[in-house]
Amino acid sequence: MRRLLRDRNLILVFGVTLMAIMSVMSLLPALPLMIRDLSIPAGSIGWVIAAFSLPGVVMAPVGGILADRLGRKKVLVGSLVLFGLAGSACFLARDLVALCLLRAVQGVGAGPLSVLAGTLIGDLFEGRDRVTAMGLNGGVQAIGTAVFPVLGGVLAHIGWNWPFLLSFLALPLALAVGLLLRNPEPRERQDFGSYLRSAWGLLRTRRALSLFSLSLGTFVLLYGVFVTYLPVHLHDRSAGPMEIGMILAAASLATALAASQLGRLAARFGEMQLLRFSFFFYCASMLLLPRLPGLWWAVLPIVFFGLGQGLNLPSLLTLLSGVGGLENRAGVMAVNGLLLRLAQTLAPLAMGLVFTGFGLTAVFSCGAGLALVLLAVAWLVLC
Repeated sequence: MRRLLRDRNLILVFGVTLMAIMSVMSLLPALPLMIRDLSIPAGSIGWVIAAFSLPGVVMAPVGGILADRLGRKKVLVGSLVLFGLAGSACFLARDLVALCLLRAVQGVGAGPLSVLAGTLIGDLFEGRDRVTAMGLNGGVQAIGTAVFPVLGGVLAHIGWNWPFLLSFLALPLALAVGLLLRNPEPRERQDFGSYLRSAWGLLRTRRALSLFSLSLGTFVLLYGVFVTYLPVHLHDRSAGPMEIGMILAAASLATALAASQLGRLAARFGEMQLLRFSFFFYCASMLLLPRLPGLWWAVLPIVFFGLGQGLNLPSLLTLLSGVGGLENRAGVMAVNGLLLRLAQTLAPLAMGLVFTGFGLTAVFSCGAGLALVLLAVAWLVLC
C-alpha cells in the first residue's frame, strides 16, 4: 500500500476523482445563499445541481468511447480544462439562467472524469495492486465527500459564489496530467464499426450484465434511499443540520476505512465475497434505520451503510475493469458511469412515489428488499 501511495500516476488519479465529486459536494452549503442572493425560487434551486448532472448521462459513454479511440490522456486533459474554465466562470454569474448554462458546460467536462479515473486504475495496475488502488481511490472519494461540504461552507461565508473558485484547481491538475501521467494507451485502431461490435460483445456477456445490474442497484440504494431520504428520516427524529452532518460524516469515515483496507480484505476473501458482504451491510442498514429508538442510534446502521459502500464500489469497479482489455476498458466503465447518472436522476423520483404512497418506512423496506435481490444476484449468478 505504501508503494502505491507514492505512485505518481495514482496520485494524479486521486486528483481526478476529487474533481469529479467536488463541484456538487462543495456547493451544498451555498444553496440557501443562492436562493437569497440570486432571488431563485426554492423550488428551482435543484436546477443548479441538475444542470451539472444531466450532461453526464451523455458524456459518460461518449467520453469512454473517445478515450478508447483517441487515448485516455487527451480526453482527460480536455475534460479537466473545460471543467475548470466553466466552473470558475460560475463565480461571475448573476442570475439562475447564466449559472445553469455555465454549470451545464462544466457538466460536459465532468462527465468523463469518474469514468476515466476507474479506467486508468484498470490500465495501470493488475491483480492485487488493482484492487488495492481501487480501494484507496474509494477512500479518497469518501474523504472528499466529507471534506468538500466543510470547505464549501467556509468559502460560502465570503459569498455564495466563492465555492465555484475551487473548480480552478482542475487547470493545474490538467497541466500535471498532461506532463506527468505515464499510462498505457490503446494502440490498436479498429474502425469504429469493429470497435462497437467488439464492445457490444463484451457488454452482453452474462458476467458483464450481472455486474451492471449490481452497479445499477447499488446506485439506486445510494441516491434513491440513502442520499434523498436519510436526511428526511433524521430530521423527523429532531436532528438539526449540524447533527445530520455529523451523522453522515460517520458513513463517509466508515467508507474510507473499509475502502482503504480493500487490498488486504480482497487477498483474504476475494472481490466477489466482499461484494456479497456489502449487500448484507446494505440490507442490515435499511432494516435498522427506521426501527431504532433514538436519533444517535442511527449512527450504527449508517456506519453499516458506509462499510457497504467501502466494500462495494471499489470491488465492483475492479471486477468491471477486468471485463474489457485496454482497447475496450473505457467503454465498459462508461456504461457504468451512464448507469450512475441514470440512477442519480431517476431513483429519487421512484422512491418519491413510494414515500408518497406508503410512507418513509416503506422507502427503507424497499431498500432492504433491493439489497436482498442484489445479494441473490451476487451469490447465485456471479459464481
